[in-house]
Amino acid sequence: MLKVAIIGAGASGLTSIKSCLEEGLQPTCFEISSDIGGLWRYRDCDKTPDLACVFKSTVINTSKEVMAFSDFPPPGKSPNYMHNSQVLKYFRMYAEKFDLCRWIRFNTSVISVQRAEETLHQGKWRVDSRNGDGEEVSELFDAVMVCTGHHAIPNRPPLEGLDLFQGTKMHTHEYRKPAQFEDERVLVVGIGNSAGDAAVDLSHVTSKVFLSTRRGAWLMPRTGVAGLPGDLKFSRALSLAPIGMVNNILEKELQQYVDHNLYGLRPNHRPMSAHPTVNDSLPNRIANGLVIIKPDIKSFTATGVHFEDGSFEDIDAVILGTGFVIQFPFLSDKILTVDQNEVSLYKFVFPPDQAPPTLAVIGLIQPLGSTIPLAEMQARWAARIFKGHAKLPSRESMLVDIDRKRLEMRKRYITSQRHTIQVDFLPYMDEIAREIGVKPNFTKMFFRDTRFWARNVFGPALNYQFRLEGPGKWEGAREAIETYWERVVAPFGTRHVTTSPHKRRGRSVKLLIIPLTMLLISYWVLKRA
Repeated sequence: MLKVAIIGAGASGLTSIKSCLEEGLQPTCFEISSDIGGLWRYRDCDKTPDLACVFKSTVINTSKEVMAFSDFPPPGKSPNYMHNSQVLKYFRMYAEKFDLCRWIRFNTSVISVQRAEETLHQGKWRVDSRNGDGEEVSELFDAVMVCTGHHAIPNRPPLEGLDLFQGTKMHTHEYRKPAQFEDERVLVVGIGNSAGDAAVDLSHVTSKVFLSTRRGAWLMPRTGVAGLPGDLKFSRALSLAPIGMVNNILEKELQQYVDHNLYGLRPNHRPMSAHPTVNDSLPNRIANGLVIIKPDIKSFTATGVHFEDGSFEDIDAVILGTGFVIQFPFLSDKILTVDQNEVSLYKFVFPPDQAPPTLAVIGLIQPLGSTIPLAEMQARWAARIFKGHAKLPSRESMLVDIDRKRLEMRKRYITSQRHTIQVDFLPYMDEIAREIGVKPNFTKMFFRDTRFWARNVFGPALNYQFRLEGPGKWEGAREAIETYWERVVAPFGTRHVTTSPHKRRGRSVKLLIIPLTMLLISYWVLKRA
């Protein structure tokens, strides 16, 4: 049985363990902390300063049905947008359902991963690790799956005079709770998701929050029409629309949500040219005067900050929401090179220069949508490659694909280190699904069951679609698709409403309009006479 080393027990690591088991592989997962969950397991910064972690208040940006694992629907009573503690609970349920934790070595850090040099073990990987007792162990594996994500190493750009500033300085990587900033004036740098969340969180206790942005950003609310999850409208049909049309639709909707010009948020780029900032509360905090939008920073002083527009503000603290850098400290540059946050990976998974293809990076992607289904699809593909049930093209073909994707990103997105791993959710899912053989046959579906076809094409693009057929087929996939709406509305049933929809009252008002209009016209005619 082939042995696979999996590094990290977050969402990507858990689904990698499961994918290996489905293919008859033997996984060993190395987890540096004492529990599963990765980024989504909240812990105080002083206990684990080097690990990725959410804020105490963080709520996931994608709804539960869109972020779900392909064969494990979330509980109906779970809120559509789960708090980080509820996301972790969902992961625990998933791990328990498929008995994943017994394959994990907790409190074990990976020191290095390298090709075995011994002739006897050519093609294998030597993984050196250190357990909680400080004991170092060296083991051989047939394949390796790297599931460490890209939110662990903060990006700290050089800012003029920041070293002179005498107040509190930190990155959102270290930020957890706002209590220490009570009644202070705080500057948050950046307007990505972490920066936006930090600004809102801080505004509940600070005297003022200043949010500095170079470019601005399009704000996207979680909820849409009638307060329902907004990401449920992203269907397979919509994914086929030209990018210009999607931009037009989004701009109109997002301007109706908040006037980006009036609020000083509007960027020069269009919505689909940058990763959006998902935030329901920021417009409200701006309207309340608790968050002030400011332009780019010119320089810092010992007690404050100068902005590019000539304004100056005294501040007590600065928090950098300036993103993260991609690194693999346990891999040498000969195996995997990172250059300006770009990594050469075929379809964002396989290094083209590693033959045989037994090293896979899982979850190193950034979609407009949830990363979890994409990481699961990558893990399923990688496990089949390791097993020999699927094959990669030649090195030359992989390099062409990598270059093409980079060129497409540079044409579409603004230049930024955060746009080196960007993918479109459903097209990417389909791309990997074809490699595995699990993309549904929609032509056959149309002729066999038009109603179900329409649900999958015009309804939300749910991950369960990729368990309808092919390797890893799940008998519950159809039912999960057909019952998703029941799970969407289930958490709202906390108070039974007995009042009528007041249709008669609406008709009465409409009926009154006619005689009132006639009366006004008659009055106007008589007055003119």
